[in-house]
Amino acid sequence: QLQAYGGGLVQAGGSLRLFCAASGRTFSRYTVGWFHQAPGKEREFVAAISRSGGITQYADSVKDRFTITRDNAKITVYLQMNSLKPEDTGAYYCAASPSWGTPNDEYEYDYWGQGTQVTVSS
Repeated sequence: QLQAYGGGLVQAGGSLRLFCAASGRTFSRYTVGWFHQAPGKEREFVAAISRSGGITQYADSVKDRFTITRDNAKITVYLQMNSLKPEDTGAYYCAASPSWGTPNDEYEYDYWGQGTQVTVSS
């Protein structure tokens, strides 16, 4: 079970840190990804981190602005979002995949948390 939180309202250029908390002792066996769904649009890949945290992947739109990390001891994945833009507004979902890589396809993720809302004002 995954729970995403940490969203909120922020001005453009600001920062937010999202959290994805998991339950269960098998957390370290899953790749975790973050996905973004803007109002009226399809959900899209943001970032993913491998089981050990050694491999990460980012969407081009967030490279150099967002950082994904994980702490398996705390069974939590973090998404640090800096230099936020109005187009980053939307719901952010975390998801877990049994894949060994860092897939960017949502269909490779089996478990999903509820979304946390991020609103970036201009």
